[in-house]
Amino acid sequence: MEPKMRLEERSPFTCDMTAIEPAQRKQHVVTAIEVFRGVQEIHELLDGYAFRLPNDPTLLLKTAEFIMREKLCCPFFGFKVEVEPEGGPLWLQLTGREGVKPFIQAEIGEALNDTVARAAKFR
Repeated sequence: MEPKMRLEERSPFTCDMTAIEPAQRKQHVVTAIEVFRGVQEIHELLDGYAFRLPNDPTLLLKTAEFIMREKLCCPFFGFKVEVEPEGGPLWLQLTGREGVKPFIQAEIGEALNDTVARAAKFR
């Protein structure tokens, strides 16, 4: 486990899209929308959210692509991917320090299916 960072060393809760190469920015947004449109269920965690996705090989690759770029523009996020056995679902966890949940709701909420977003109180 890493030592705790001082408050002044932490990155702000802002998405710095300039951290992603200009040629890849539009594709990152498209990928994020594709991943989060597939969310079937959301579990609130102490430090973020877990998003249940279908166990689909293409969606797994898109999730990895999303993480690869998202960690550049939002370095305060922690990511965890779990694929359940026997064809079970894929879970993507987005976590962070105190205050990250409202940021996730604001940034991810628009991409979610309305029914899922309302059930998780994102809208």
